[in-house]
Amino acid sequence: MKFFVHKLGCPKNDVDADYISARLIDAGHEPVGSPEEAESVIVNTCGFITAAKEESINEIIRLGQLKQSGQLKTLLATGCLTQRYGDEMLKEMPELDGTFGHGALNSIARAVGGNNGNGHRPERTVKLETRKLGYISWKHRFIAEPYPYAYLKISDGCDRACTYCAIPGMRGRFRSRPIDSILNEARFLATNGKKELILVSQEATCYGYDLPGRPGILDLLKELEQVDGIEWIRLMYLYPAALDDALVDYMAADNKTLNYFDLPLQHINSEILTAMRRRVERSHVEHILERIRATSDDAVVRTTFIVGFPGETDGQFEELRDFVEYYRFDRMGVFPYSPEEGTPAEQMASQVPEKVTLERMDELMNLQREIAFERNNSLIGSLQTVIIDAVDDNGVGLGRTAGDCPEIDQEVSVTGENLAVGDLLRVRVDRVDGYDLVASVVREHSHDTG
Repeated sequence: MKFFVHKLGCPKNDVDADYISARLIDAGHEPVGSPEEAESVIVNTCGFITAAKEESINEIIRLGQLKQSGQLKTLLATGCLTQRYGDEMLKEMPELDGTFGHGALNSIARAVGGNNGNGHRPERTVKLETRKLGYISWKHRFIAEPYPYAYLKISDGCDRACTYCAIPGMRGRFRSRPIDSILNEARFLATNGKKELILVSQEATCYGYDLPGRPGILDLLKELEQVDGIEWIRLMYLYPAALDDALVDYMAADNKTLNYFDLPLQHINSEILTAMRRRVERSHVEHILERIRATSDDAVVRTTFIVGFPGETDGQFEELRDFVEYYRFDRMGVFPYSPEEGTPAEQMASQVPEKVTLERMDELMNLQREIAFERNNSLIGSLQTVIIDAVDDNGVGLGRTAGDCPEIDQEVSVTGENLAVGDLLRVRVDRVDGYDLVASVVREHSHDTG
């Protein structure tokens, strides 16, 4: 069967989709480049917030039309939304021929193969392993994209139980992958041309506490540093309450692990943080940020905030806005609060009107835009190291600095001769284009001093 895995949601979902593709290839099926070419489509759904749920459902409906207009025979769904609502989806969405939970690779392969002899029977299989991630293996990793980076999942699930978050109900309890398993996949990725590993999980700072011997994230990073061919290691999602000085110092040191702190703070008012069950107060957040800045002038801090959380007053929002203006984050995202079914926050009193929530989001993002543009303008004339992700037909490279994660941060357009994907180049920033930079390669024989 010709198949296509339609990826939705976060990079962790993208990694799961790669494991699905590899399992189907092992079963003799053929990947194709678009749903229109496929006989079987697997939608890897996201269920994080309401907008993501709606996107997943709309995509299933849209793709279902290919059964009438194209060669599509089987439409399946997996991922976070099916892990939680698979039975309802199968009952209410006639487009679907099957819904599957996380890790049900063998069941998905059987459904794509259609081995029941008489069409495709509706089937739902949920396989969420409680203490191990048996379906994750470098032997079952498909690499389709030609980028020089790859996401590498180091754990799954979460034990934090923030009051607004439905992830534990979809992803289960926190489970770490053994270091050997991660290293095997890292070496596999390196041999396939990947130079940057982006370590993803629900919480990186908690890595290893559930494994024999309780290795920590520092132990993992030190092992990954030894993998030949890997130049950059980017660590995503550092839970503020668990980030300690030792990890800050290591990330700021001269090694492959980038000086990039992905630190989702979510709010700064201590009362809101308590209501969110973040287990951290403003004073500790300020200590972390001051420690990062004192340790390195080059550190890049990315954060996210939630506005409109139940009970958020004008004064509490103003405290957050003033905090953002004072700390001037390098990268920042803002999410409007979304009441998720089954979460404690859904039942909280004093829900903030949507209009007010969106106004607060716009105010923070407008403030951050000014900060980002000012920072970018300050970089004009500076020298930066950039990795090239793609090269267009005109030979112009599209790259990123060490302070930029793919898909969520800014990009750098690079001019130079014979640019190639994966090049790590020293460039001079010539000008700014909104959130992005325009730069040219600095040759070794150049007399420029920077």
